[in-house]
Amino acid sequence: MPQLYPLLMSPAFDPRPWGTLDLSAIYPNHKFNERIGEAWLTGDNCVVANGPLAKRSLADLSKEFGSELVGAAARDPQRFPLLLKFLFPEEKLSVQVHPDDATAQRFGEPWGKTECWYVAHAKPGAQVALGLKSGVTRAQFEQAIHDKRAEELLNWINVYQGEMIYVAGGTVHTLGPGSVLVETQQQSDTTYRLYDYGRPRPLHLERGLASIKERTASGKVIRPAPVGINGGKNRRSSMIIAPYFTVDLFELKEPQVFSTANADDAGKTSVQILVAVDGCGVVEAEGRDPVTLAKGDAVVIPATLQGFTLRPQWVIEFLKGSVPSGTVHEPATRL
Repeated sequence: MPQLYPLLMSPAFDPRPWGTLDLSAIYPNHKFNERIGEAWLTGDNCVVANGPLAKRSLADLSKEFGSELVGAAARDPQRFPLLLKFLFPEEKLSVQVHPDDATAQRFGEPWGKTECWYVAHAKPGAQVALGLKSGVTRAQFEQAIHDKRAEELLNWINVYQGEMIYVAGGTVHTLGPGSVLVETQQQSDTTYRLYDYGRPRPLHLERGLASIKERTASGKVIRPAPVGINGGKNRRSSMIIAPYFTVDLFELKEPQVFSTANADDAGKTSVQILVAVDGCGVVEAEGRDPVTLAKGDAVVIPATLQGFTLRPQWVIEFLKGSVPSGTVHEPATRL
């Protein structure tokens, strides 16, 4: 069996009718002739770009290496636990819902899809819709879909750069134009489209309506203030701690050492996913080749490596996602 090492992932650009030709905020050197809505970084079918495991998918590697790759905190040692991607909405997404675990399993899916969005960029007036307006029932929303006025019953909120938004399974939601988001979610693509502004795409009303929860914990995450680390030379912001994922934002000006062991009571190891939102750095792990992490890149740190160093080239800003161990409650949020 080959040795694991920091895995630089190849972004998979996914065309969507609501996407954009201009991804320059994250990928300034890429040109596209079709509208790109998403750049997948750690999906099951995403492939490695560096080293002996190049062109291998995360699904294949998870089956081969198991907990050596994904860590002891992952719920399924044979499947990569988290999907991270950039979202580039230029028009409104469909109004949709993802099931929670219990609902997904009733439909024969292994798990649901709870997610969060980090707002990497936002133009003035950028909005997302999160949940139903207070007092709106599932039956009222179903009627609004048939009456072609579903948008009127959604809770629209303004979003700003640097915010983190939690989207629990069962939450009706959509994105408006004007933002670039980094989505962290359970490894699932189960989406039920409820309303699509007349676009010629199928709806999934039966399962979608069955998945809706009238109340959820979704909203803007209430976070502690950033803290200085490494003698105050670097900065860490705890963006979200949720049952399926934790995400931290780092700004490094000096080298920083990291561990793949969770800093909670259970202390189980977890795969670490680094996504650069600005700047550049080099990921170093003992006995392995260094890997460059630049804006738009993702590097997967296998749990078996235990530790690694990120050495900024001047400065780097990046998100670090992982799987929590032990019991974690939903985060405190506000709308």
